[in-house]
Amino acid sequence: MKTLRYELADGIATLTFDEQGSPVNTMCLQWQEDLGAAVQQVLQDKDAIRGIVLASAKSTFFAGADLKGTMRLQPADAQQVFREIEQVKKNFRTLETLGMPVVACLNGTALGGGWELALVAHHRVAVDDAKIQFGLPEITLGLIPGASGITKMTRLLGLLGAQPYILESKLFSPREALSLGLVQELVPDASALRAAALAWIDANPQSQQPWDAKDYRIPGGTPSNPKIAGMLSVAPAVLKQKTRGLYPAPEYALAAMVEGAQVDFDTALRIESRYLAKLIVSPVAKNMINTFFFDLNAIKAGASRPKWDGRFKPKKVGILGAGMMGGGIAYAQASRGIATVLKDVSQAKAEAGKAYSAKLTQGRVDKGRMSAQDQQALLARITPTESTQDLRDCELIVEAVFENRELKARVTMEAEPLLAAGGFFASNTSTLPITGLAKASARPEKFVGIHFFSPVDKMKLVEIIRGQATDDETIARAYDYVQALDKIPIVVNDSRGFFTSRVFGTFVMEGAAMLGEGIPAPVVEQAGLQAGMPVGPLAVLDETALSLSVHVLDQTRADVRAEGGTYIASPGELLVERMVKEFDRNGRAAGGGFYEYPAGGKKFLWPELKTLFEQPGTAWELQDLKDRLLYRQAVETARCLAEGVLTSVHDANVGSIFGIGFPGWTGGALQFIYGTGIAAFLHRAEVLAAKYGPGFVVAPQVKDAIRKFEPRW
Repeated sequence: MKTLRYELADGIATLTFDEQGSPVNTMCLQWQEDLGAAVQQVLQDKDAIRGIVLASAKSTFFAGADLKGTMRLQPADAQQVFREIEQVKKNFRTLETLGMPVVACLNGTALGGGWELALVAHHRVAVDDAKIQFGLPEITLGLIPGASGITKMTRLLGLLGAQPYILESKLFSPREALSLGLVQELVPDASALRAAALAWIDANPQSQQPWDAKDYRIPGGTPSNPKIAGMLSVAPAVLKQKTRGLYPAPEYALAAMVEGAQVDFDTALRIESRYLAKLIVSPVAKNMINTFFFDLNAIKAGASRPKWDGRFKPKKVGILGAGMMGGGIAYAQASRGIATVLKDVSQAKAEAGKAYSAKLTQGRVDKGRMSAQDQQALLARITPTESTQDLRDCELIVEAVFENRELKARVTMEAEPLLAAGGFFASNTSTLPITGLAKASARPEKFVGIHFFSPVDKMKLVEIIRGQATDDETIARAYDYVQALDKIPIVVNDSRGFFTSRVFGTFVMEGAAMLGEGIPAPVVEQAGLQAGMPVGPLAVLDETALSLSVHVLDQTRADVRAEGGTYIASPGELLVERMVKEFDRNGRAAGGGFYEYPAGGKKFLWPELKTLFEQPGTAWELQDLKDRLLYRQAVETARCLAEGVLTSVHDANVGSIFGIGFPGWTGGALQFIYGTGIAAFLHRAEVLAAKYGPGFVVAPQVKDAIRKFEPRW
């Protein structure tokens, strides 16, 4: 056996999981085969066995499914998947129905299939370590727990009690597991696990699972219980409101929970297997596994970080500008233990920037999520100042002032000389090319773009932009800095708008263009929501400020004109320009844009939009509108790839989802292309280009890039 060891000594059969050549244990095909062989050995040795111990030779207990194998599955493989998962469950059931005690020794994390394996045991002993995580995260990957997790968690916690752990993928620590009754015993370290397991086996020679007892009842009752039935009657509607019908996994999981609770245990397992088999071969599951597991882990492992032997651990970082962005960065740094100098033109403005952290932390203190002492310690790390000299010896200075090239140049020249030896300088610009901004730097090789997203305390993505002169060490240091903030770094090359702002602009401007074509504003917004975007394009434009979009447009025109060219604005840009310059509708912060914002009331679309732009009788198809919003972003992302602004698929996918809200069900802007199928995507883009213009044209070099970077599994 290549993935586990079977040992029998003193009446104890020990199954030690140890997949060769892998840092973790997975439910690969070899493991499935080995598990079957081990179970057969247990049956053969049954008379000599008085207890079974499940253990791991890895630093974690068990990682779960073989996701690379999952990515290779085709729709025709569903029946084979059903048979394989049923066989795994048959082996699980054999072990847990032998009548003898089975104990799981949880030395580390057990997620997904790993937790389902732990649930085979009648008794679970875990190391008391808050860093260890248990649970079923399958929903976040577009899957459902299909190796008995749904069936068992529902029977252990009840239909309502199990929902957060199944439908929301809520994870839990060993102590939380103990309080839930999911783990029965904690030990101080891994060396104490086996002794605790043997002691329990000695004390419990006869064992069975709760659901196998004759008097077993599901906690809280079955779906026929009036209280449960009342809640379940609205659950599908609530779920549909959240998923918008784009994410089948939560719906399948709820169905498996409810249907399984109305039948016997083994039938419930079969129901669960059928839902998993159907789901695991679906495009949405593959899209989400690709990005939320493989791409995200690639970034966490430093796949986009240049090779540099050092490791930057920021201790003191300066921030220029204490507005919403600067204040947010200050909070992000201070919350991770970094001493922060927050500089603005006046002490009052700097203090106001620090007050943002006070406001955020006070909310946590009020809810009992943070102690007053920890709050004060965090705030003490932020030094607000109006003196440039206080920036002396910062290892990094992040400029977060207004998007004006001259202003950025001035603060760069003032602050850069104060950097500590070996320090570097960053601009938090969202659109201005880094190479141009670096002209104000005495050391352009140590000048980098670090683009945070607003609000900084909530947005996980940070876009690192390499200027023409930026060296590898500076990019590596920036990468380390972003990870030190517990955020997700992507690395892109310099261009106007870089990657995220450039692609985001295509989304909002395509929405504005639709409005300009006479399509009703509510329809435009609904198309965005039904495509899976967090909010509609007009609402997003209001939040980011129409005036900012016009400022960027004016700056772009000036830059292109200075280069001897003429910038041709898109229909969407021209409409936004009219909103600002003709109608004085500058966005939410200015009192109103596409929406009205009544004090204390719910926002609503500006009624004048109907008079100004809507054209009665304008024909539109909702599918076309949804496709326009997604395809326009995907085409622009592919152009970034062809131009070298992007150099990897994982940066594109993760950046598009976590930075601009591209729908998670697609797996990201490039995975949307690959998940659709390159040929099918290019054909649809061609149809859209013929109807809606050059924004959808996929040039030959862009097609080549799409094919060149296609993932191979």
